[in-house]
Formats: sequence, C-alpha cells, structure tokens
Amino acid sequence: MKVLVLNSGSSSVKYQLFNMDDRSVLAKGQVERIGMKGAVLSHKRHDGHKVKMAGEIIDHQTAIEYILAILISENHGVLKDRNEIDAVGHRVVHGGEKFKDSVVITKDVIDQLQEFIDLAPLHNPHNLKGINACHQLLRDVPMVAVFDTAFHSTMPDYAYLYGLPYILYKRYAVRRYGFHGTSHYYVSRRARDLMGVEMDDLKMITCHLGNGCSITALDGGKSIDTSMGFTPVEGLLMGTRSGDVDPALVLHLIGKEELTLGDMNTLLNKHSGLSGVSGVSSDMREIEEAMDDGNDRARIAFDMFTYRLRKYIGAYFATLGSLDAIVFTGGIGENSPKVRKQTLENFEFAGLKIDPQKNDDAIDKEYEISAEDSKVKAFVIPTNEELVIAVDTEKLVNDQVS
Repeated sequence: MKVLVLNSGSSSVKYQLFNMDDRSVLAKGQVERIGMKGAVLSHKRHDGHKVKMAGEIIDHQTAIEYILAILISENHGVLKDRNEIDAVGHRVVHGGEKFKDSVVITKDVIDQLQEFIDLAPLHNPHNLKGINACHQLLRDVPMVAVFDTAFHSTMPDYAYLYGLPYILYKRYAVRRYGFHGTSHYYVSRRARDLMGVEMDDLKMITCHLGNGCSITALDGGKSIDTSMGFTPVEGLLMGTRSGDVDPALVLHLIGKEELTLGDMNTLLNKHSGLSGVSGVSSDMREIEEAMDDGNDRARIAFDMFTYRLRKYIGAYFATLGSLDAIVFTGGIGENSPKVRKQTLENFEFAGLKIDPQKNDDAIDKEYEISAEDSKVKAFVIPTNEELVIAVDTEKLVNDQVS
C-alpha cells in the first residue's frame, strides 16, 4: 500500500509518500507561501534527487494539485499515475472529546470537525482545507484523520479539568486537551524498543521541544498528563508562545494596552516566548549564539526555557511516583546539548544522570545519553509523526476493506 500523508497549515502543506510494504519514504516535501507571492514547492525523492518549483499557488487545492503532479512527474516523480495512491492520511490538530482514536473520514466526520473549529481556529480550518481538496482531486481514495489530541484522551478528569465552574466544561467542552500526541506516541514506543521491555511496565516522560513545546507523563504507555491545555499556548516557554501566564495578567494587559481579543491572541501566540523575551529570535540556535556572545536577554530566555522544562519534569516525576526513562525530541530536543544538560543537571538526586560526552554527541540522531550508573534512562529520539499517521491510515483502510 502507498499512503500519502498530508499536514495542511495556514500557508503550507507538508507531505510524505510512504511505501507501507517496508515503511520507506518514496518522496517528501512541502508547499510554502500558499496564497502569497513567491509560493514554492520543495520536493525530495528517496534517491536524494531534489527540486524546487515556483508557481502561483493560490489555495490548498492548487497546492495539492502541485504535489500530485510532481509525484507522477517523469523527471522528478516516483509514481506512474495518481491512482497508485491507495490512501491519504491527514494530520488534524483537534478532535475534541469526540475523536479519541484515528478515524476514516466520512461526511459525518467532516461535519463534526467543522464543529471543532472554535476549539482550534488557527489549525482545524486549514486541516479541513486539505481534506476537502483531496476529496476533489482524489475522489474515491480513502482518507483517514489522525488527531494530535487523541493520544491524550487517557488523561484522568482531575488532570484535564480546569478550576472553573463545571457547567462551563459541560457547555463548551472547556478542558485541557494536549497536543503533539503523535510525536509523544512515537518516541515513547521507540524508547520502549531501545530498552527492550514491555510498555506496561514503564513510567516515562517525553519532551517534544521545537517551535512549539510540550511535555507528557506516561504510565504504561498512556498519557496521564501533558503541558499543553485547551490550546497549544499553555505550558512550556516556546518559540513565540508565552506558555503559562497568570490569566488575570491577560486581563490587566488588555486594559493597559487597550488590546482587542485578537490583539491579545496574537501577542500570546506570535510575539512572546523565546522571541519576546530575548528580542533576538524564536530559534534556539540563535538564542544560544547570542547568549555565548554576552547578550543578557538571550541568557534570560535560555534560563527561563530550561527552568520551566525542569520544573515540569520534577512535577511529572512526582506524579508518576518513579521514572524509568526520559526522552527528548523535536528540533531543540534533538539538536541542543546545552538545553538537555542544563535541564537535567539537578536530577542526580533522583537517579537521573547524563553522560556529558554522549549528550554532546547526540545531534539529530537516535542516541542514549544517560550515564552508565544512571538509574533512569535518557534518550534523544528524532520524532516521526508522519510514520504514525501512515501506519494508522494503513490499518484503518485495511480494516474497512476486510
């Protein structure tokens, strides 16, 4: 089976085409700047061949037309005909309380996803655009929705509820949902495989650290708590998101700065975090360079990032009662030895100790970084959310046929 995985954002569509016989990636790439000048498709074939194509890509349907065209291109493609695509898996950010697992997409599913737009207005509308475009372009090809929130549906009520009147939860589904679920799922299973033990026996913390950041506590492979909440703003300091703030502070700033709700939403999501604190960048690599050059605001941003991460790890350690493994993934988690070192340096009391040389060597590759005498295993594991989506898609489509 050949599965096309799509991740449709506001102005981009990322894609990977999998051969599920051996789970290999035949081609991957992305369309950027949809609806803007300078729109471009970047494409890479499994043999290393790369190409970029500029064009007038006015909407998501046009973007997916470009993707399908290059996949069957004589010079750049890997397919003879688009009919070779057996299924499409879509990343969908929010499944609300309705979707606790991946699901084959039907008209009823699309109607229900429309209802969740209020819960994820920055993400779900664009995910739906990708789904609707594929309905037009691939007609009878089965499609599956894989939800960022689904993995965290195992959180207990005392972990996902807010301290607000319960009636607001019943009316508006106001609760903590969590995100990055496919990433936390993938790296936790890889850590299990590397340790050679049963998942039921493991207590683990997984840290997805990129432009968006989240941390999850897992007991027996199930999410029992996670840092992101009703939206992806809650929790850790991120590239441009604030993470945890006093909610009364939001009201205070709205009054002082005479902000609209839209202004405040933009401030929390796009002008805060590492970028807002440092005044340098949302990119941890640039933060570290500026810090090494003596930029004090960059140092503050770095220290805030690692301090908050360390605080969450400590809280989840206490919640779990013990810990067998901790995993770092995402752009920062996979590529910043400094972040990992400063985050974990105070956990030797709990039996967690990293090997400095292993930590320095672990750049963008699967690697154990814990010291030999560490009671808790520590890993760097590059995530593979697209593979999770492809596997779920294959399974559900096969189940539907049988």
